[in-house]
Amino acid sequence: MKQLSTHRVAGFCLLLGVMGLRPAAAQQLGGRTVFPFLDLPTGAQQAALGGMSVSARNDDPTMLFANPALLNEEMDGRLALSYVAYVADIKQSTAAYVFNTQKYGRFGVGVTYLNYGDFESYDLAGNSLGTIGVNEYTVGVSDSYTKGKFTFGATTKLAVSSIAGSRSLAGVADAGVVYKHPTADFTAGLAVKNAGYQFSPYPGTERGPLPLDVQIGATVKPEHMPVRISLTAHHLQQWDIQYLDPNARGQLDGSGVEKKPTKSFGDNLARHFTVAAALVLGKGFNLRVGYNHLQRRELRLDNTSGSAGLSFGAMLKISTFQIDYTHATLQAAGSSEYFTISRNLDSLFKKKE
Repeated sequence: MKQLSTHRVAGFCLLLGVMGLRPAAAQQLGGRTVFPFLDLPTGAQQAALGGMSVSARNDDPTMLFANPALLNEEMDGRLALSYVAYVADIKQSTAAYVFNTQKYGRFGVGVTYLNYGDFESYDLAGNSLGTIGVNEYTVGVSDSYTKGKFTFGATTKLAVSSIAGSRSLAGVADAGVVYKHPTADFTAGLAVKNAGYQFSPYPGTERGPLPLDVQIGATVKPEHMPVRISLTAHHLQQWDIQYLDPNARGQLDGSGVEKKPTKSFGDNLARHFTVAAALVLGKGFNLRVGYNHLQRRELRLDNTSGSAGLSFGAMLKISTFQIDYTHATLQAAGSSEYFTISRNLDSLFKKKE
C-alpha cells in the first residue's frame, strides 16, 4: 500500500510537470510566475551547491527541499534549523525533520518562512496608515520509498503569500528519483519541482503559473580524491531562458550604426547548469564552492558582475551538532548569509540502559 501511494503521488507530480511544458516554452523566467520564492534555497548546503542540487545525498534534512528522493536513513531522527539573512530586512527561516516508521515508511516535514519586513502604508492623500507586513511561507510533508538502488520521493505542500492581511494560496508538489551506486560514491537524481495550482490569487489579480522546474544532476567523489563534484541541469522544460534588456544600448559599429546584443547559444546553454565542489577534509569538516551561471547573468550590474552567482560554504561537526555556513553573492550590491544547524534528536532522548 505504501509503495502504491508514493508512486501515485510521484506520477501525479510528473504529469503536472509535463502539462506545464508547452506554456512554459514561450515564457521567460523573471516576472512570469507567482510564488517565485519557491525557487530560493532553504539551507546552507543547498545554497553552497549553486542554489540547487538533486543528487547530493547525505544526512542534511533541509535537502528534502531540493529533491524529496534525497530522503534517506542517515537523516532519520534529525532536526535541522536554517536561517538566511538577505539584503535589507529580508529574512528566511526553515525547519526540517525526518523520521522513519516501520508501517508507513520514511517521512520528512518541512516549514519555511520568508519575512520581507515592515513597510509604511499611505492612503491616496499621502496620510500615513502605519506599517504593513509582507511574508510568505510553505508547510509540507515528504515521503520516500527505496527499491534497490533507487529512491522515489514526493512532497506536497501549501504555499501562502500575505501582504497587509490579503493572502494568496497555492498547492505545490515536488517529485523525484535518486540512483545510488552500490559501491562507488556516485549518485544521480531527477526532480520535478513546484508543480501545482494557485487556489486563490490576490484580490484584483488573475491566477498565474508556479515556477515549474525540471532538474537532473549527478554527484561523484572520485576514488582516492578528497573532492566531491556536483553538476545540475535545471529548467529542462524550457530551452530559452536568456533575457536581453530591450532598452539596453548596443555598441556602435564602424558606420556609427548601433548593434543590439543578440542571444547566444553558448550563454543560453550555460544558464541551464550549476556546478559545485566540496573539499572533504574528514567526516567532520567540508569546504564547498558553487557557481550558478543563470544567477550571475541575471543579477549582474551594467558595469560589473562582481561575484554574482558564486557561493562559498563550510560544514563543521562539533560533538553531536552539525553546523553549515554559506556566503552567497547575489550581486555586487549585496550578498546573503546562510546558517544551518542540525542534530539527531533520537540520540538526545534515547534512554540510557
